[in-house]
Amino acid sequence: MAADTQLSTKDPGGSAVLRRVLLDNGALSALVLLVAALSLLSGDFLTTDNLLNVGVQAAVTAVLAFGVTFVIVSAGIDLSVGSVAALSATVLAWSASSQGLPVWFSALLAVATGIACGLVSGALVAFGKLPPFIATLAMLSVGRGLALVISQGSPIPVPDAVSGLGDTLGGWLPVPVIVMVVMGLITAAVLGRTYAGRAMYAIGGNEEAARLSGIRVARQKLVVYALSGGFAAVAGIVLASRLSSAQPQAAVGYELDAIAAVVIGGASLSGGVGKASGTLIGALILAVLRNGLNLLEVSPFWQQVVIGAVIALAVLLDTVRRRAGAGPGAPGAAAGGPSGGGRKTAMGAAKFALAAVVVAAIAFGASFWRSDSSDGASTRIGLSVSTLNNPFFVQLKAGAQEEAKRAGISLTVTDAQNDASQQANQIQNFTSQNMKSIIINPVDSDAAGPSVRAAGKAGIPVLAADRGVNKATVATLVASDNIAGGRLAAKTLAERLGKKGTILVLQGTPGTSASRERGKGFAEGLKSYPGIKVVGKQSADFDRAKGLDVTTNLLQGHPGIDGIFAENDEMALGAVKALGSKAGTSVKVVGFDGTPDGLKAVEDGSLAATVAQQPKELGRMVVRNAIKAAEGQKIGGTVKVPVKVVTAK
Repeated sequence: MAADTQLSTKDPGGSAVLRRVLLDNGALSALVLLVAALSLLSGDFLTTDNLLNVGVQAAVTAVLAFGVTFVIVSAGIDLSVGSVAALSATVLAWSASSQGLPVWFSALLAVATGIACGLVSGALVAFGKLPPFIATLAMLSVGRGLALVISQGSPIPVPDAVSGLGDTLGGWLPVPVIVMVVMGLITAAVLGRTYAGRAMYAIGGNEEAARLSGIRVARQKLVVYALSGGFAAVAGIVLASRLSSAQPQAAVGYELDAIAAVVIGGASLSGGVGKASGTLIGALILAVLRNGLNLLEVSPFWQQVVIGAVIALAVLLDTVRRRAGAGPGAPGAAAGGPSGGGRKTAMGAAKFALAAVVVAAIAFGASFWRSDSSDGASTRIGLSVSTLNNPFFVQLKAGAQEEAKRAGISLTVTDAQNDASQQANQIQNFTSQNMKSIIINPVDSDAAGPSVRAAGKAGIPVLAADRGVNKATVATLVASDNIAGGRLAAKTLAERLGKKGTILVLQGTPGTSASRERGKGFAEGLKSYPGIKVVGKQSADFDRAKGLDVTTNLLQGHPGIDGIFAENDEMALGAVKALGSKAGTSVKVVGFDGTPDGLKAVEDGSLAATVAQQPKELGRMVVRNAIKAAEGQKIGGTVKVPVKVVTAK
């Protein structure tokens, strides 16, 4: 006893305390090692501006994850937070901008919308006895659909008072970081100092035992999901402030990042374990990974592999921890028990070692997985592509890389994955790297404005490719005219049909500028042909598989159509598949983009025509102009890439 007392009263040194903290917190260990590795690998990482960028980029995910923490601690899951965030932001922008309501009231309405969505999910789980996965999956679809209905598929500008939330205090402290910290403190207070928080842990640990102990489980589940919805609404407001607009398609997939952040932070998917600080660390790990991999010029495809591997390892750690009985409250894991203490120390060491191995693997692999660029080149240019999941933009990237290689300059390419917020992060990272010039192929023209303005303030010229940027100055726009291309498509299809007949229109992703402009041009072009009637319109998200399914469905109601216009070649090829032998014979299909597969279909006659934008040439031309801008040369305000209608002849 005397020896034990002496050991317990001995004041450990600072290094011993630090070692104990790191061993007991695998996520914190991974974050520290990750920061250290990236600091050594990139001179641009450990700068004040870049670290603030990391904080801003983590903010939305962290706020969403704080809300999801309540759900996971109580042994639930919430897949709807991304859609609820988009819906809440849309409600805010719509009520303030379109309906003229005061901004403060619109903000309250947005938060109330998030809470209402959470209450519906909670009611389905608590009283409808639906599995949380199914209930929140349904809300994911409902929330996204309502956002599209309210916005009619187009972004809605937010008032200046809301945009101010995306700015800084004192010229250096980002407001989103402050919001993240405040929401984290609220989460910690709810979990640690309220009856609701204790009830969440009890329900997550053993729901039946919690019920028998007097906890009103159904009511507490309503509270849990309402909190998750409310936090999602706050995240949506922060996201809208960063983009200066409410995007109905914003935050797609963010629910997965939020869940990953909670699990990486040490929470158990089985419930009963989790804390706010761990969730914050998990969100920071994801943000640091994305930021660091961008700075290291790792291929955007490999970035997804790395992040997926980190998430899988985090869940694996959770499984190992539970099997070893090292979780809080596990038998034999008491601090005073010799076997429990030894096991806990061993598990801590194992987590620390695994974190070290993961970080070392990332650091070692980064040198092999760089995207194509010219090492040692004096001119560095960044290119953010809206998506590399589309052949058109893959060709644009290929043309840009060919021109960069020919000119002997370094070109870093990133993939925004059709996420305006992720693209804003990428432009921020390019700005931190002091690129000589930046090329942006915007996911959305309005949402790109704030990050482009910030790059301009840093003295970096920005060029727009294929789509323009609103409310910001760009050195030049290198693009085809989508509206003019839509008109050409209308003229070509009408002439193929003898200026009369019924047609279907396959629209692109709702809210994207390409879909709006091509659709607008096509509608304007059809005004010259009153004998042509559009009998059906549906979105197929620029995707071939969806084009096949949507066309199949539309043909059930309109079996005798004469033609189809698709806003890109991928959807057109899906329509050709759905039509079978009718394609190119009784039904004429016109696409847009001039991709290799589209041109091949035109050649074999299944596709009547495609409006070719020459994406490779567009990529080459924008890089040529980016080099001129980097060297301080004067370039034209708009550079047009010729558009051609390609037919079998």
